[in-house]
Amino acid sequence: MSIRSLIPSIVTHCFSVQCQCSQTQARAAVFHTPHGIVETPRFMPVGTLATVKGLTPKQLQETGAQMILANTYHLHLQPGEELVASAGGLHGFMGWDGPILTDSGGFQVFSLADLRTIAEDGVQFKSPRDGRIINLTPEKAIAIQNQLGADVIMAFDECPPYPATKEAVTAATERTYRWLKRCIAAHNNSQQALFGIVQGGVYPDLRQAAARQLVELDLPGYAIGGVSVGEPGNLIDDIVKVTAPLLPDNKPRYLMGVGTYREMVRAIASGIDVFDCVIPTRLARHGAVFVRGERWNIKNARFRNDLAPLDETCPCYTCQNFSRAYLGHLWRCQELLVYTLLSIHNITELIRFTQRIREAILGDRFLAEFGHWLED
Repeated sequence: MSIRSLIPSIVTHCFSVQCQCSQTQARAAVFHTPHGIVETPRFMPVGTLATVKGLTPKQLQETGAQMILANTYHLHLQPGEELVASAGGLHGFMGWDGPILTDSGGFQVFSLADLRTIAEDGVQFKSPRDGRIINLTPEKAIAIQNQLGADVIMAFDECPPYPATKEAVTAATERTYRWLKRCIAAHNNSQQALFGIVQGGVYPDLRQAAARQLVELDLPGYAIGGVSVGEPGNLIDDIVKVTAPLLPDNKPRYLMGVGTYREMVRAIASGIDVFDCVIPTRLARHGAVFVRGERWNIKNARFRNDLAPLDETCPCYTCQNFSRAYLGHLWRCQELLVYTLLSIHNITELIRFTQRIREAILGDRFLAEFGHWLED
C-alpha cells in the first residue's frame, strides 16, 4: 500500500489495489474520496432523485452501502441544481454523508430516444414532466454536476442502443470522445473526480480504440458504458473482457448499469471494481427478492405459511425481524412497508455478495468460491 493511500486527507481522491487474484484479473482495492472510502469490488445502490427508493439514509447505511449514485438529468428537472447547491450539495440535501457518484445524463440519450435530438453541440430533450425544452451540452452536464457536488462525476456521453449499425456506433463513440474533451475543459472542481466513459457498442475494435484514446487523457477513473441496453449477456461479457484490460491498473474501473450476480462475478473476473443498477429496488417493488444467488417471488404460495426469515444468515433489518409469511402478507395487502423491507434485503444481499467476493480475492479463493458463475 502506498504512502498516499494512508493519508487520504492530503489528496482528494486516491485508488490503491490491495490484492489481485492469481488466476484472473479480479482485484480488491480501496478508493478514497472526500466523503469516505469505497472498498472494491462493490455494488452501488441507485438513488436517481437523491433518494434510494423506499429507504432512509440510516437504513441505506445499514445495508453496507458505501457509495451511491444519483442522476444529473432528473435532478436538473426536479428540484434543480441551484436548490441542491444551496442545501450544501447532494450530501446535505439528502442527508447522506458517504461518497456519491452522479451520472451525466448520457443514459437518458438512450432511454429517452423519443424525446431527444442529438447534435454536435449536445442533446435537446423535451421534458417528460412539462414539455419544456432542455438543452444538455457537455459543459452544462459538468456545470450541473459541479453544483450537485458529488465525489465522482461522469463525462457526458452518447449511449448508442442495441442493435445499431457499426457506422452509427462509430459516430456515437467519436462524438463521446469529443464531448469528453469539452467536459475536461469545463471541469474546475478539484474535489470531484471526473470519469470518462468508454463506448463502442458490441464492436471490439471500437471499444479498444476508445479505451486507448481515453487512457491517454489520464483521468482519475474510467467507466464502461453502453452495456445492458438490450444486448445478450454473453455480449456484455465480451465487451468487458475486451475493454477492462486496456484501462489503467491504478485507476478505478466502473461498469455502468450492471447488478446481477452473474454479471458482477464475470465483470470482476475481468478487473471491474464498482457497479450500479436499479435492480434491487425495482424488483423489490414487484415482490422479487435475492437470496443466496437465487431470485424468489415473495408472492408465491410456498411462502404463505413460512415463518423463517428470507435468509437466516443475512444481518439485514428485514431478515432479523420478519418472516417470509409476513412479507408475503404485506405484499398481498399492498402495504407500503413491504417495498422498504424487500429493498433493504435486496440491497444488503448484493452488497454482501460483492463483499464476499472481495474477501475471496484477498484470500486468493476467488475461483474456488465463485468460479461456478464463470461457467457457461
